[in-house]
Amino acid sequence: MIDNAEAKRAADGSNAFVFRDIRVTCEKREDALAVFLESQKAPVSRIRLRWRFREALRGMVLGDAWERAYGDLEWTCVNPFRSLPWYALVHDGGDTAGYGVMVRPGAICSWQLDPEGVTLWLDVRSGGEGVLLNGRRLLAAQVVSRVYSDMDAFDAARDFCGRMCSDPLLPPQPVYGSNNWYYAYGHSTAQDILNDAHYMAKLTQGLKNRPYVVIDDGWQQGRYRPDGSFDEVYNGGPWLPNPRFGNMRALAREMARMGVVPGIWVRLLQDDSEEIPGEWRLENGALDPSKPEVLEHVRGIVDRIGRWGFKLLKHDFSTYDITVRWGWQMAHEMTDDGWHFADRTRTTAEIIVGFYKTILDAAKVHDMLVLGCNAVGHLGAGLMHMNRVGEDTSGLVWEKTLKHGVNALAYRMPQHRAFFDVDADCMGISEHIDWRLNSQWGELLSRSGTSMFISVAPESLPGEQEEALARMLAVNSHPREAARPLDWQETTLPRSWRIDGETVTFNWHGARGQYVSFGDVPITEIE
Repeated sequence: MIDNAEAKRAADGSNAFVFRDIRVTCEKREDALAVFLESQKAPVSRIRLRWRFREALRGMVLGDAWERAYGDLEWTCVNPFRSLPWYALVHDGGDTAGYGVMVRPGAICSWQLDPEGVTLWLDVRSGGEGVLLNGRRLLAAQVVSRVYSDMDAFDAARDFCGRMCSDPLLPPQPVYGSNNWYYAYGHSTAQDILNDAHYMAKLTQGLKNRPYVVIDDGWQQGRYRPDGSFDEVYNGGPWLPNPRFGNMRALAREMARMGVVPGIWVRLLQDDSEEIPGEWRLENGALDPSKPEVLEHVRGIVDRIGRWGFKLLKHDFSTYDITVRWGWQMAHEMTDDGWHFADRTRTTAEIIVGFYKTILDAAKVHDMLVLGCNAVGHLGAGLMHMNRVGEDTSGLVWEKTLKHGVNALAYRMPQHRAFFDVDADCMGISEHIDWRLNSQWGELLSRSGTSMFISVAPESLPGEQEEALARMLAVNSHPREAARPLDWQETTLPRSWRIDGETVTFNWHGARGQYVSFGDVPITEIE
């Protein structure tokens, strides 16, 4: 179906379907089915491809998420009305079937499964309106499928992710360290960062693989009003240091001298600088990544940060800035109808991939690692070394860490080192979170084989907790076999994990169970 019209098979005998001047061609390749779209003048919004099953589908189903996970990944029964972004797995108790598309497709892709068949939706809009290809031949997707009979569902998922990405971009060694967000929440200075660096150097003394210290939101001019007060709402640019940070090159140099690797956070598509022309912006005010001038602007920011001496770039918020939706709001599609990029000849997927490639190309010049946050993992695989796979954890509310961190780590673990290195977000540490619960999250992160970042005010922990934290960091600094969730088909928060050849069971819930509020407001418990 193309723009609500049924296409007919091409008269030339090829495996193509046509409607007016629109042509969809399916070409068999060695390991995939390539789907091409051509159109001379007609705008095209979506393509629907349908395959029928010989026997009725049965079993449990797992899909991915549009961008980060929000505690919503799980194995469920077959739901014909549920959209499954990027790929879908079906496990019937014996076999596991996988349906997916190769990473970096030219369309935003999702699946629907019902007992009679499987449907692939290819959203080829440019923003919220049909793409104008003007005769160009678009590779919309390369479809892959496989049935696994000789392995469990987790191994099948991991193998299938590897088949969807032939060129993952991986850090040369484990990335671990600290990020100041979950104890500072933007309120920081250059001296605070040096205190973080000193503390991390102390915790990791003697480790050959040195830790990263990531400066999160709060260093940039956009966070402070002209009177010097902190802006609690706006967290965009200009991407120059505010007076509390001053000389960023000197700061990065001093961090490196102290024995840590400098990293920094940035929101590249949000910048209220008056000198940026209005025609560079989308209707929502964010910068339009389809415009070459915007990509050059982004390249310049990344280059400047690299010249300052930072070796890890965490870019954030770009999916929201483009689509004006969070992942949990996307349901069947990533953005609304009725708007388009300045360049309507390219699809949203192509434009996002081009944006990620610009960031990586600029970062490579300075040997910077790239960490995506609020990024589309399936479009960023091969273009970012690491991906924040879940919504924010917390330094204030345990429920957020539990819901967002554990769930994302479990269900996106198959993507680890198949697409990129997985970052399930920080171990946020404060007096608001029970150490007995939180230390379990730290243990899982440290032994998971994925990245571990801690967020803690320097010198704020009792001696035994500080010693435990140092041990966790030391464990995470070395390459490890990836942990696997054992009960991930029974609960959204797996308690039982296979780690280093042993089964480890975590008690996530404690005696009181969970509160239903997940806001960043500490809860005062009344006994």
